[in-house]
Amino acid sequence: MSGNSGYGGAIRDVSGRDSRRIWGWYFFDWASQPYNTLLLTFVFGPYFAEVARGYYLGQGLEEEAAKAAAQAYWGFGLTISSLAVAVFAPFLGAVADGTGRRLVWVWIFSAFYVVGAWGLWCVMPGGEAGMLRQAVILFGIGFIGMEFATIFTNALMPTLSDRDDLGAISGNGFAFGYLGGLIALFIMLALFADSGDTGKTLIGIDPLFFTDVESRAGTRFVGPFVALWYLVFMIPFFLWVKEPKGGAGALNIRAAMASLWELIASLRFRRSLAAYLGSALAYRDALNGLYAFGGVYASNVLDWSITRIGIFGIIGGITAMLASWWGGRMDARLGPKPVIAGAIAVLIVVCLLIVGMDREQVWGIAFAPASSTPDILFFICGALIGAAGGPLQAASRTMLLRHTTPDRATEAFGLFALSGKVASFITPFLIAVVSHFSQNARIGISPVILLFLVGLILLIWVKPRGEEA
Repeated sequence: MSGNSGYGGAIRDVSGRDSRRIWGWYFFDWASQPYNTLLLTFVFGPYFAEVARGYYLGQGLEEEAAKAAAQAYWGFGLTISSLAVAVFAPFLGAVADGTGRRLVWVWIFSAFYVVGAWGLWCVMPGGEAGMLRQAVILFGIGFIGMEFATIFTNALMPTLSDRDDLGAISGNGFAFGYLGGLIALFIMLALFADSGDTGKTLIGIDPLFFTDVESRAGTRFVGPFVALWYLVFMIPFFLWVKEPKGGAGALNIRAAMASLWELIASLRFRRSLAAYLGSALAYRDALNGLYAFGGVYASNVLDWSITRIGIFGIIGGITAMLASWWGGRMDARLGPKPVIAGAIAVLIVVCLLIVGMDREQVWGIAFAPASSTPDILFFICGALIGAAGGPLQAASRTMLLRHTTPDRATEAFGLFALSGKVASFITPFLIAVVSHFSQNARIGISPVILLFLVGLILLIWVKPRGEEA
């Protein structure tokens, strides 16, 4: 069955009930992706940068310093949220594996997702320091909900189909999720989010239902829109995805912690898994750093409007969707390791270009006055980030599954989240610190290059088939 690929191939050899369960699992990616696409990267993140930049300009900072301060504030906020995930993810995973219950945790953290996203409606332009603090707290609540819900849905993967099909299923899930994020982004840009310059949406109309341009109501609607999208499209997940057979066990905190410690201690003897967790620590959250700061970079360095940043996101979403599907096929054929290595190499090249570019030059090569070249180059970078990022994330799931068993999957994904979130709070922290001290938003992005290189080097010690033997 390892030759099956594509949506049909991934579910062809299972029963109708299992087929529906796989599609229900896909719908989590569809429902949750807009938090990354619309809030983290392409709409709310850049909007927050505008609001924070305006605040710091009002405090008397020079323009470049205000841009760097806004980027640093966003970075420190993400640092705190990611640190919370890093601390609690392995413990919650061990508890879930010990009880045999995962879906109840998806319900709980779905509430975090919805509450945090909906609350972003209140983040208005011209606010004081308290408004910025409220924005990062609400965003953090939703972000924590998304990350924890993802851990428990990922842990259901081994129960969906045979092991050889999981690479294709993972790639298909990411492709389906990117398609959902892409459609959500287009709807938001076409009907609600204003450009900030003209007050019009992407298709040249006033924001639907919102006429208050001064308060940016159409753009602020992105929070409630993402919450509503999640509520509607999680219905297939909760209807079709059930707990695996076997029953639920009793909650035993001591046993859960002992199991987690046993897994961590075993890393001394599991060279491939230890190397992979270290590699993932670096490359996954260098990628998260690109997602978290890509829109902020475009706003600060290239002076792009929300609408143009959204178009950038649509291009990246299309390439991510197509590449995730293709990456799933390559994963099924070659295994996840070559897919991961190739994607990291592409992202290193892209980051070198981004760090060396502004509106006047790229690595010392000057552009013609008023040239559109930097815009074109950054659009190409966005397409490549999507094309590499989608397969990278999908193959990462299947590589981890080659290092665990179905009964320890949630615990393993909790540890996987820890390995990522250690870097995840370091990445925004490094970007925030470099942005603060360099007083330059472009140079502030540079730490992600080092992390990608570390991830690529550690991948050398990862066995292509993991611990399947």
